[in-house]
Amino acid sequence: MPGVDIKKDDTVRVMSGKDRGHTGRVIRVLPREGRVMVDGAARAKKHLRTTGKRSTGGQQLQQGGIIDTELFIDISNVQLVCRACGQPTRVGHVVHADGTKVRICRKCEAEL
Repeated sequence: MPGVDIKKDDTVRVMSGKDRGHTGRVIRVLPREGRVMVDGAARAKKHLRTTGKRSTGGQQLQQGGIIDTELFIDISNVQLVCRACGQPTRVGHVVHADGTKVRICRKCEAEL
């Protein structure tokens, strides 16, 4: 799955799973695994222990506790949201006369 149409900083909508309907920005994309990390979706709680040494040398302790982390979502469960029409859409491709290939919205034909 190396050729994916979703890139970092795109706005996507989660189409299935426990966060269905959530719209967020793509933080990371793993094209070979076919997974994306969406800001605010697929959160999990992680328990961290306090690490570091207590010393007079000024070394800080890393604070422990329960933190929320984002997990990866399968790329087939998200759809790109068009900036022009604001709806989730499939991605098409068009090659311009100067040879540049761009992504387009399948609903309104606007560039993404």
